[in-house]
Amino acid sequence: MESYLKEAKEAASVLATLRGERKNAVLRQIADALEADTERIVEHNRKDMEAGERSGLSSALMDRLYLDADRIAGMAQAVREIAALKEPVGRVLEGWMTDNGLRIEKVTIPIGVIGIIYESRPNVTSDAAALCFKSGNVAILKGGKEAQHSNEAIASIIRETLERNGLPRALVSLLPDASREGVAKLIKMDRYVDLIIPRGGEKLIRFVSENATVPVVKHDKGLCHTYIHAGADLEEAVKIAVNAKCQRPGVCNAMETLIVDRAVAAEALPRLKAAFDAQGTKLLGDEATRSHIEAEAATEEDYDTEYLANILSIRVVDGIDEAIAHIRRYGSGHSEAIITNDHRAAERFLNEVDAACVYVNASTRFTDGGAFGFGAEVGISTNKLHARGPMGINDLTTYKYKIFGEGQIR
Repeated sequence: MESYLKEAKEAASVLATLRGERKNAVLRQIADALEADTERIVEHNRKDMEAGERSGLSSALMDRLYLDADRIAGMAQAVREIAALKEPVGRVLEGWMTDNGLRIEKVTIPIGVIGIIYESRPNVTSDAAALCFKSGNVAILKGGKEAQHSNEAIASIIRETLERNGLPRALVSLLPDASREGVAKLIKMDRYVDLIIPRGGEKLIRFVSENATVPVVKHDKGLCHTYIHAGADLEEAVKIAVNAKCQRPGVCNAMETLIVDRAVAAEALPRLKAAFDAQGTKLLGDEATRSHIEAEAATEEDYDTEYLANILSIRVVDGIDEAIAHIRRYGSGHSEAIITNDHRAAERFLNEVDAACVYVNASTRFTDGGAFGFGAEVGISTNKLHARGPMGINDLTTYKYKIFGEGQIR
């Protein structure tokens, strides 16, 4: 492990000196190579899908795992979009002169070596590699065992492209020891690794957070809420709520709990019930909800659960204060939404709800690097330091101060 990480650390100095034009050219070649080798990736993915069926992976995890030509084309397009973004390294964030004539510039630089631990989704391999490469960082990737063959194929294509360009293969690599013990070693290697980004289930996040000596930015669970306020357009509210839950239930920005204002519950809930029934959604609700529609009884545990499935908890509240209180108690700091035409209520919700992304009259499904115009994201941080929300290339940089003098002494 130590010799492997030492090689990665040495490769970081090579990448830090590459000009933006060179990095972009290599990224475009990586995108072309992914598409050209579609059959190779699909064949490896088929092995993972067959193993997933044998082991009884859920339908949500199988959907995350699956790759076909269209999804691979989407992966390649994401890499091209990353290449097209403005250069994140070397930006002057601030500049000023001190009273004694020193000229100071605050300039962005790469973080260094970044370990990314993730589950299920093999497209994260290309997204994370491209984002790290564009931002001048070495990527050490640890995907889930359920996507092992897919990840190996994608990483091999990227590393082959790097090698063709005279660059170290160590700039992008899969963790050689993918066991729990290997991860435990990685997250304590602060001599060589500068940042760990875990994205996955609660057990993974907790294990990394509690055991790492390397700084950690968490991609924690997405327990997202949508609140239908008394001032909502109910036709719009139904459309947004169904999209937030059903468009892709197995992802972290999908809604898990729908909060409905008592003032509109009698009219809104039957319309919502019909719309969700059409999508095959299992509904759980409190007593007030079940007085208006048929649903199973929701427990405290249900309101604290990220289902990642087509299951929805519903709660009726007495106004915005109670809605915000519910989100404070159960929310994970990911994404929260209010549906309302009341400007003052919208402003209160935006200002008082503590989450990385807070929406007015839109689906929480937009919390995504691509949807935000980042090309892709390396994770959605529920931390407050150093990054929050979808993490694009600018969040994979830090900064240094460059000071220019003319002989000043203190």
